[in-house]
Amino acid sequence: NTFQPKNMSSNKSTNPKKDSILELAKMMDATVRVKCSGGRELQGILRGYDELVNLVLDDCDEFLRDPEDSEKVTDQTRRLGLVVVRGTQVSLVSPQEGVEEIANPFLVGDEDE
Repeated sequence: NTFQPKNMSSNKSTNPKKDSILELAKMMDATVRVKCSGGRELQGILRGYDELVNLVLDDCDEFLRDPEDSEKVTDQTRRLGLVVVRGTQVSLVSPQEGVEEIANPFLVGDEDE
């Protein structure tokens, strides 16, 4: 008797590959802003990615948080250089060009506190 694993056929038609909803190819070699679960924000040049959304960022900077309010991200940065960001940590990838911050329309006058 010879051991033969089950369901190891090479027929790919029964399991078609789904197209990714992310169009990261359009952002290759461009500066991107990446928000990670846990609140970290990174900015760097997208050099590579895979189907699990693992990202390779070059000339990467991490935006530091406000020491008095850990929810706020400041304009201060820490230089990281070349980094690999695990896809499980990525919650948002956006191009840096054409992005601007707007006021939160859901806040109700608590901005002065």
